[in-house]
Amino acid sequence: MAMTCDSSALMSSYWASRAAKPMAAALLRWAALWGVCLVGGCVPSGGSQAGGVVSTPATATAAVPSVPAASPVPAAEHPALLLDLTEWKVQLPVNAAGDMTGRHLEIPQPRLRTYASAPYFTVRGDGVQFRAPVNGVTTSGSRFPRSELREMANGGMSMASWSTESGTHTMVVEQAITAAPAVKKHVVAGQIHDGSDDVLTIRLEHPRLFVDHNGVDGPTLTSSYVLGTRFTVKIEAGDGQIKVYYNGSETPADTLPKRGSSNYFKAGAYTQSNCTREARCNTDNYGEVVIYRLEVTHR
Repeated sequence: MAMTCDSSALMSSYWASRAAKPMAAALLRWAALWGVCLVGGCVPSGGSQAGGVVSTPATATAAVPSVPAASPVPAAEHPALLLDLTEWKVQLPVNAAGDMTGRHLEIPQPRLRTYASAPYFTVRGDGVQFRAPVNGVTTSGSRFPRSELREMANGGMSMASWSTESGTHTMVVEQAITAAPAVKKHVVAGQIHDGSDDVLTIRLEHPRLFVDHNGVDGPTLTSSYVLGTRFTVKIEAGDGQIKVYYNGSETPADTLPKRGSSNYFKAGAYTQSNCTREARCNTDNYGEVVIYRLEVTHR
């Protein structure tokens, strides 16, 4: 037999239960009664019945729409799809043939828009991997290999060059140093360079991460850096000084008085070792940095 539900009877039952029992029990009974009505159908007070069977309008059961499975987000094929590299070129630890001899390879715009070279400059998860093995090709004037971005201007067509005495020049980089050479565990992960030499670098001499002032130790950012740990550095130059902020702090970790021109930013992996310092002189011994965010502004 189909169950009948009279809404007036339900209301009476609710108030009777409320008077006789605590509120919680009354609410439970009320919910249970309405649950029966939802299954069997309720007739309002004065509704009609025929032969003991409640006459209710036929209702269709609504089909639950199927939700298509989310398509996996395709991995970026090129570093320029993860980082804005419009105003950069990359310097690599290999030659044009991909070998570790001769002149280092540089990739400027517009080729950089679609360029990747694993494992030296490639997408890694949600970041861009920069790797420079100890036996890599070096740039002129350097003893050490690099996989590093060099700041450019005018859409990548000319060299960036700015003064610490005019305007404010800022680089923000979120990154992780993911590998250091086996013996000399030193890696530079960002810098300001001028026309002749580095001015300021973010340097790891594992496990110490610190600011270096052209070969002179500056403040320590952390004395116990663990490889693979993400951190954020903001380098801001203006008013004749350079300030370094670490991990979002509003107080600079370092302030370097510096007046000069022909400056530009660099970011990536500049391995501070080579085959004369290492027992293993091969591509399996390297410095490596992964960059997740890179922003440069000039105002």
